[in-house]
Amino acid sequence: MVEAAAILRGGGLVAFPTETVYGLGGLASNPRAVAGIYRAKGRPSFNPLIAHVADVAAARREGRFDARAEKLAAAFWPGPLTLVLPLAETASVCDLARAGLDSVALRIPANQAARGLIAAAGGPVAAPSANISGHVSPATPAHVLADLSGRIDAVLNGGACPVGVESTIVALLDDSPRLLRPGGVPRAEIERVLGEPLAGVEVEDESAAPRAPGLLASHYAPRAVVRLNADSLWEGEAGLDFGGRFAGAPAKVLDLSPEGDLAEAAANLFTMLRALDASGIAHIAVAAIPDEDLGEAINDRLRRAAAPRAGAGPAAA
Repeated sequence: MVEAAAILRGGGLVAFPTETVYGLGGLASNPRAVAGIYRAKGRPSFNPLIAHVADVAAARREGRFDARAEKLAAAFWPGPLTLVLPLAETASVCDLARAGLDSVALRIPANQAARGLIAAAGGPVAAPSANISGHVSPATPAHVLADLSGRIDAVLNGGACPVGVESTIVALLDDSPRLLRPGGVPRAEIERVLGEPLAGVEVEDESAAPRAPGLLASHYAPRAVVRLNADSLWEGEAGLDFGGRFAGAPAKVLDLSPEGDLAEAAANLFTMLRALDASGIAHIAVAAIPDEDLGEAINDRLRRAAAPRAGAGPAAA
């Protein structure tokens, strides 16, 4: 921990565990460190990063909190919720980390090691998922090293991430709170705390500058072609199952949750996608998953994994 914090303070990059996925951290106030994150990930520089902070006091120095933000922070922080807020006058998150926006994406992770690292680093830590941009997100240290070995300075080993999908992102920039990305906190829980509905999820065009992390249409993508809502396997496909729907299929099949448990499916999503992709299979069929509770976040990631990628050939469409 001490060594990892020193690396961050010196402008280096450290992958660290959160309850969602592993993040690739650099000091959010240091443009050179942030540029290093973009370089290591091969990430478009216009895509803003989430700034992770150790406590609410630190978050208030970065973003302007209204009554809605205070409610959500009290209910879900530390935890898998990111708030996109107007930038505070006292903010230290650099322009590059915000992609030039006058807003900032903030989160307090529930993982104690993550919060300890952030506190020891002495400021907000910008931390997208610790993988090559567009690849399947990392839920274990091995996933991080598979993508980023030789590109970053250290990995803080915290074992497997229990939530397994990224944080929910909610924007509080005007009168209408908006769900920008479903994730580890279900929409219904957020709406219950707010006492009002969230405006819908947005998927932005690849050529547009996104207003928050995770909004590119093609994201979380394996190399294989992904086919969604499959009720059987076609010849040459591997299967990503849910609830035993592909039981008895002769092809390679991994089941996100044989019992149909959405929390288990979320925790297994990226690990199983990576495992199927690593087998060299060219096509992955995914069973239908209920679009409710954590299923909304799972389906969001799967739609992005299946989206055509700019400049990609047929094998990556």
